[in-house]
Amino acid sequence: MEYEGRYKAFDSSRIATYPLEGRSNKVTLDDLIFPGGLDALNLDVPEQTARDIQTVAEAMVTARRAKKPVILFTGAHLIKNGLGPLLADLVERRFVTLVAGNAATTIHDFELALIGQTSENVPAALGQGQFGMAYEFAYINTALSVGNQQKLGYGETLGRMICDEAFCKQILALAATEGSPRTFAHPETSVLAACYRHEVPFTVHVGIGTDVIDQHPSFDGKAKGGCSGRDFLIYTHEVTKLSEGGVVLNIGSAVTGPEVLLKAASMAANVGAVPHDILTADFDLRRHDPDEMTDEAAQGYYFRDQKSVVTRIPHAFGGRGLYVQGDQRATFPLLYQAILQGL
Repeated sequence: MEYEGRYKAFDSSRIATYPLEGRSNKVTLDDLIFPGGLDALNLDVPEQTARDIQTVAEAMVTARRAKKPVILFTGAHLIKNGLGPLLADLVERRFVTLVAGNAATTIHDFELALIGQTSENVPAALGQGQFGMAYEFAYINTALSVGNQQKLGYGETLGRMICDEAFCKQILALAATEGSPRTFAHPETSVLAACYRHEVPFTVHVGIGTDVIDQHPSFDGKAKGGCSGRDFLIYTHEVTKLSEGGVVLNIGSAVTGPEVLLKAASMAANVGAVPHDILTADFDLRRHDPDEMTDEAAQGYYFRDQKSVVTRIPHAFGGRGLYVQGDQRATFPLLYQAILQGL
């Protein structure tokens, strides 16, 4: 990125990169959980958690039968924990009408689709100045630059890169270097690809300086922000459909998911599309005390997911909020099973 102001800026052209396939990763294809592999898992949760999961699953099935929205915002750990194939299957079955996440969510998805591995060994790389320095992140940055020129959204651009052969060739012609992968070897693992193939929006909500793609000479803040800005409007449009009911899930996103939902709900209400009779559900590990949601001296008051997703938004719009406490490696597969049983 060019800078002509009064201060000194870091020269990213000095960055040294290395091939992604040479990186030490913690997650491989063997760690992914596919729909056919759930019987081998130990999915034990407390009774209250199981009841809450059943409630959410029934609400999702009911909403989709009535053609109402089911919006799912996830943090990056759902992909890192190997649960992406389950979410992709829900997309293919039309149980989710919009998937949202942060940029890290898409980076893990991209890595799995490209080489079948993800989750860099950060402690091993950080001290050597190699954390986040795999060259192939230039594919994402280049795709976003092209996507921004074409006025596309972030998720749509990356899904298109994985699925559309001509678009992929265009990006690789600009970004690939000697020895870099020229094809996405495992698109079947990708939520981005599932969404693109089935025309389900995958919206991506980003910051600047928050992701490894920002460390590279190929980074273009205007493109990243432009594509993500369009995704926010796509997300908000889906929220306007909640005026007649629906379901919103927040899975493992402590700040970004709740804040995006809060702003989108306000915008929808402002134009007369007030969310009504919705179920919101927040899946996370931390304890939850409803009494702390109005106590500014309490620790829980500052947990944005619990305050916004479980409390403020459903209370403001005549809905119901649930907090599903537990390890998502158990709670999300159980939700998936309950949805399919609800068929």
